[in-house]
Amino acid sequence: MPLHLYVEPMDAVLVDADAEGRIRFEDENGSTPTLQERRAILYSAGQARDELTELIQTLDQAPG
Repeated sequence: MPLHLYVEPMDAVLVDADAEGRIRFEDENGSTPTLQERRAILYSAGQARDELTELIQTLDQAPG
C-alpha cells in the first residue's frame, strides 16, 4: 500500500507498508518495524486521521 506519512517522532517519512506488516521509510530498505517504530507510526497515523477528519467535516459544511 503506497503512502506518504510523516512520522514526526522519528523525523522520517513512511512510504510503503504491506499486508505482512513490513514497512519502508523514504530512502531505506523495507523491514519489520520495531515496537518503538510501530508506536510512532500509529501515533502519527492517528494524528493524520484526526486532521483529515476535521478537513472533511469542514469541506462538507462549506457552502457551495
